[in-house]
Amino acid sequence: MSGDGVCATGVRRSFGEVEAVRGIDLTARPGEVTALVGPNGAGKTTLLLVLATLLVPDAGEVRVAGFDPVREPREVRARMGWSPDVFGLYDNLTCREYLLFVAAAMRLPSAAGARRADELLELAHLTDKGHQPVHTLSRGQKQRLGLMRALVHDPEVLLLDEPASGLDPRSRVELRTLLRALAGQGKALLVSSHLLGDLEELADRVVFVDRGATVGEHAIDALPANTAAHPWRLRALDTDLLLAALARGGLAHGDPTPAGVDVQLTSDQAAAELLASLVRDGVPVVSCQPVGGHLEAAYLELTR
Repeated sequence: MSGDGVCATGVRRSFGEVEAVRGIDLTARPGEVTALVGPNGAGKTTLLLVLATLLVPDAGEVRVAGFDPVREPREVRARMGWSPDVFGLYDNLTCREYLLFVAAAMRLPSAAGARRADELLELAHLTDKGHQPVHTLSRGQKQRLGLMRALVHDPEVLLLDEPASGLDPRSRVELRTLLRALAGQGKALLVSSHLLGDLEELADRVVFVDRGATVGEHAIDALPANTAAHPWRLRALDTDLLLAALARGGLAHGDPTPAGVDVQLTSDQAAAELLASLVRDGVPVVSCQPVGGHLEAAYLELTR
């Protein structure tokens, strides 16, 4: 098994008669963002808890930064940052005090912990909140503070469960930029999220899980082709011209909206041919894009 990043093979975990994880395999490499995608109840959070040393698997092999979370939990925790979907904060501490507390728990010297807390408050755009109690923060601000907690000890591996939950659009863009920068530093990131549009822009690779098992693992730029028709959205300066051209081509479409007109197409090639035809017909098309993106289409196909 690889000594870097995250490697899991044949992981199984049951709760009584409920088999939450029944055979998940995945690899999250250093320098990459790996997306963990699946429906509710697919076993994603259970797997992350195993990787984070908080659950013991019933079977399988796991390595995080080269160490076994069961036999070597201290070594894993020293090298791994964990940001769960729901985490506890000490509401009566200020934001800076909270990060100082985490730094002390991670055995950082006092001066280094103070520097790190200030760096992370700036990184999270929370410098002006540093001396305010945690309970005064909005949900999105608490989410950012929780992510900073996972970065206090500069870990090699980051395990993130719904890191964009509660974030406004600007904060989500900033989060994507931050996570790409961390991957650029050589860290291995494993991110579970239902925001597939964000993941498609963020991730290098994706692992699909369903009913407790891995059902696919792909590079984002090499997702399996979806042969079923899926919607593409067209927008033109003249909607009437666009609708007339679609009617001549016999293409079924939805009702026009301010966002554009949706048509059902089976492939990128079909979209390219349609766009070329519309341009030849003089239709002033200004955008043509899949609705939901390729990652969402692949996910829907795999879990259909």
